Amino acid sequence: MTMIASAVLEVALLGGGQDTAAKGDRIEDLAWMAGTWLGDDDGTAAEEHWIPPRGGAMLGVHRDVREGRMVFFEFLRIELVQGKLTYLASPRGRPATPFAAKSVEPRKVVFENPKHDFPQRILYWLDGQGALHARIEGTQAGKESAQEWVWRRAP
Repeated sequence: MTMIASAVLEVALLGGGQDTAAKGDRIEDLAWMAGTWLGDDDGTAAEEHWIPPRGGAMLGVHRDVREGRMVFFEFLRIELVQGKLTYLASPRGRPATPFAAKSVEPRKVVFENPKHDFPQRILYWLDGQGALHARIEGTQAGKESAQEWVWRRAP
């Protein structure tokens, strides 16, 4: 096989390198997310709990508490769906919305669902100081919008 033909075949099989999740990422690649994470967002106590990968999935829950009252919750899971790592979000217990992994790196993952109203992208990453960041972003009411959370591991 010529070098050009080999390169064309690699681009076809790997999607041109645009989607690293297609290269066989595993749920274990996201083990760095596991734990209990706590933060404060302008007086709202935010917490997110992720149990370690097991049985092909990670399960999570998010809760926001303001003035002693829960104001938001979300059930979360990450599992393989049709061979792709997929983030399934169930805000306030609603049916899950899927976001397929767009890229998976050693300490960062990006999930995407371009057809969803908002957000279209969900990002998680672990910074150099050990804080977990989560960010949602996309277009909302015709404008680019984003929200970000930063959590520290619970003692």
